[in-house]
Amino acid sequence: MKFKVEREKFHRALGRVGNMTNNRAILPLLNNVLLECEDGKLKLTTTDLELRMSTEIEAEVIETGKTTAPAKKLNSLISCMSGAEVEIEADELDHVKLKCGTGKFTLLGLPAKDFPEAAENMTDHVVSIKEKTIRKMISSINYAVSADDSRKVLTGVLMSLKETNMTLVATDGKRMAIQEGAPESIEGGDADAIIPLRAINELRRVAESDETMKIFIGEKQCVFKGGDFELSSKLIEGNYPNYRQVVPTSFTREIEIPTDLLKSRIQTMSLLLPDTNSFIILGFSENQLQVSASSSEVGEGSDTIDIQYSDESFEISFNPQFLIEPLVNTDVESVRIKVNDPINPVAMEAGEGFLYVIMPIRKK
Repeated sequence: MKFKVEREKFHRALGRVGNMTNNRAILPLLNNVLLECEDGKLKLTTTDLELRMSTEIEAEVIETGKTTAPAKKLNSLISCMSGAEVEIEADELDHVKLKCGTGKFTLLGLPAKDFPEAAENMTDHVVSIKEKTIRKMISSINYAVSADDSRKVLTGVLMSLKETNMTLVATDGKRMAIQEGAPESIEGGDADAIIPLRAINELRRVAESDETMKIFIGEKQCVFKGGDFELSSKLIEGNYPNYRQVVPTSFTREIEIPTDLLKSRIQTMSLLLPDTNSFIILGFSENQLQVSASSSEVGEGSDTIDIQYSDESFEISFNPQFLIEPLVNTDVESVRIKVNDPINPVAMEAGEGFLYVIMPIRKK
């Protein structure tokens, strides 16, 4: 195998697939990137057996073939080189020789024939959607995924397809984020799939163009195919909770609040709070919202925001992190808070198709 490739393009491609490898891999081969060149293309692939990422770039293919090389070492070397073009050649022992500028290096690779093959994906459903659209949808909900492995289904994001609509849902049992959107097309009918958070975050990282990508959903696996990447992941097995039941059917109060002001007030008040067992208090009164916090370790403080509100006064307490996360992940000018009372679920709407449901903290 022998090819030449632009150094910068090669470096970006290695960075794109690099997250699949780590130094704790059970199999040494999982630390390597699979390099395959033919027909003027170089394909790079990495996998950790749960996720698999591939990308292609243009290359001058002198001799077709494939090999594997240590991904992180290769990426580090390429980033340090100064030449504009890299020449790579692999021999029958999978010794990978690199030339760039005045530098010459050899990395000890492993046989490509032993690299794990991609699992066959029996596709039942196909979604076409803009890369930037799915990226924005993911950003609005991924922070709400549970980190508790005792409820495995909550450690992933539910992707629910119904007619012409796609819904992404994330919850940790204390709050829930829902983002609805209308893809360009959905083939195969209604479906639910629970996608691991790592796969969702990788998709968010690489889906950055204006191109239309495709999502292929099978019984046990999903594949995301974009303009210059292909990401496949196993699905989480199990039944996701009925998220619609968590949302109250009606609310007695709805208050519009400027997003940046609310975010700023919460961030400032959070400086007064210790890391654990702390809460922010939102106090609603005549045309005014008071944001306050106090702690015996640091101190206390409050600030106000002018709002349109004429109902009876009340206070409601929240975990500051849970309250601010949807605010920092939206670009809308104002959010709508929907409340019944200080103890039942509260809803927040921010932008088209977004709904956030959070449980208030009951003060002792």
